[in-house]
Amino acid sequence: MVEENGSEADDAGTDADDMRPMSFDIFVLSLNASALLHLGDAQQPGTADLPLARQTIDILAMLEEKTRGNLSGEEERLLHQILFDLRMRYARKASR
Repeated sequence: MVEENGSEADDAGTDADDMRPMSFDIFVLSLNASALLHLGDAQQPGTADLPLARQTIDILAMLEEKTRGNLSGEEERLLHQILFDLRMRYARKASR
């Protein structure tokens, strides 16, 4: 979509120039948000889809394995902390 000033905007009305450039951190946080949603811990609590949550956690685990040794210390810590948190949340939900 092109706005009056000639700049492009996405369907949500956000100006393309206002969007932050994609980074590894943003990508990982996006997957984290997706997993939280599937666990029923975001937006609509109680509407869990554990198989989809498990799949997203597995994707993050694969990223951790495949990027080992290629991430900055901060990126590595972020990914590790997110995986730990999601795994604990998943284990609590799955044991109910």
